Amino acid sequence: PEVAVTRPRPLATHGLTHIALAVKSPARSLKFYRAVFGVREYYRDADSIQVLGPGPKDVIAFERDPEHAGVPGGIIHFGFRLLRPEDIDAAVVAVQRAGGSVSSRGEFAPGCPYAFVRDPDGYDIEIWYE
Repeated sequence: PEVAVTRPRPLATHGLTHIALAVKSPARSLKFYRAVFGVREYYRDADSIQVLGPGPKDVIAFERDPEHAGVPGGIIHFGFRLLRPEDIDAAVVAVQRAGGSVSSRGEFAPGCPYAFVRDPDGYDIEIWYE
């Protein structure tokens, strides 16, 4: 006779919803991410600012920690997916205007553009469409 194998059900979640970044200046990070991704502040204390967006359940926490700011610690990059491929040029311009830089640009396949950019602390961000 066969033995029934019960597999545990995965947790029901909203998915990956937040990331906390060590930054030199939470206010500077807020300014950059607001200008590029339209995030909005919802919490602040003496050493951190938390923002909502750009997705409906996304949270980014900017934690003052100058010694570790921009140090990946195992995270290679994090990404934001565009709604339209033609927005890649505007995304790159927004990053540069907000004090970030572009590391590389290209297409994963025809019509699927990407840009790897860096925020003012040096975190690598992938902006792409697929």
